[in-house]
Amino acid sequence: MSRVAIRRHSARTTLPDAPAHLPVLLRQAIAGLAIRPDGVYIDATFGRGGHSRAILASIGAKGRLLALDRDPSAQREASTLHDPRFAFAHAWFGDLAQIAARHGIEQVDGILFDLGVSSPQLDDPQRGFSFRFDGPLDMRMDTSRGESAADFIARASVRELTEVIRDYGEERFAQSIARAIAAARARGPLVTTAQLAAVVAQAVGARTRGDWRQDPAARTFQALRIAVNQELAQVSMALPLATQLLAPRGRLAVISFHSLEDRIVKRFIAAASQPFAGDPRLHRLPVREAALPVAPLKAIGRAIKPDEEETEANPRARSAVLRVAERTSAALPANWPRGVWPS
Repeated sequence: MSRVAIRRHSARTTLPDAPAHLPVLLRQAIAGLAIRPDGVYIDATFGRGGHSRAILASIGAKGRLLALDRDPSAQREASTLHDPRFAFAHAWFGDLAQIAARHGIEQVDGILFDLGVSSPQLDDPQRGFSFRFDGPLDMRMDTSRGESAADFIARASVRELTEVIRDYGEERFAQSIARAIAAARARGPLVTTAQLAAVVAQAVGARTRGDWRQDPAARTFQALRIAVNQELAQVSMALPLATQLLAPRGRLAVISFHSLEDRIVKRFIAAASQPFAGDPRLHRLPVREAALPVAPLKAIGRAIKPDEEETEANPRARSAVLRVAERTSAALPANWPRGVWPS
């Protein structure tokens, strides 16, 4: 069965030097993908290209890599990677199947997701992701579409702000922060990260958080970023689409950076590793275990976290979790990818 219908190249070119950004769990992710020299792979979160370069270094002349990212700066970085085995698309997770088809790819041998925001995004004040720098309150990963964090704050109700900050930031002072934001915007628009950070700090005040190492604004900034970029919805959409693209024995590797993302990944893999892809409506069917169909996925090992050496070299890696699953030869359920996944 042909996995790809794109032109083959016999030459392998020299890769540019890797960027300063340190890709997290690089060695473990590449091992988890179990890369084949002639395999076809997708890096669904190109970022600054660290994982993509490692994949290209692991495949042979007949291998292929398609990378996606919705960040225009990632697109600019990808344009510097001149390798005939490599292609890039500026796209969201939800476009995964269409982008693969556009590049003539029917099935792949592995897909990697490195979720969340990257260090270069956090460190660029103009992107508005971080409370540590003063800059425009944007937070969009794709600056070409959607509303910014400033736009969201300007139009959201106190209830909506509370729910976003509570659910996506796991912030216990969510209602106080939401009310403080509403009061502040009544005096004038909140358009910079420094303005928002000051409002949150005043709302939280001297109340103990249990962790003095964390800035009072950290959870609120995380929550707004997740909401603006639809991060959890995109992950939930991407996992079944990726599984649909995997060839038998193809690997799915996902790196998460906070509990909300990891919970989605963990539950998806657990559900898809059960017969009928874990559809709870079918759990009570009177079927003998031996007669049950093979599950679409098989979890590979346990969750992998960075070792001490990596976290010392890159402190932002300490919250990372890598989960790996392998596609089986089983047919996907008829309702895929709209299967019933635990939330």
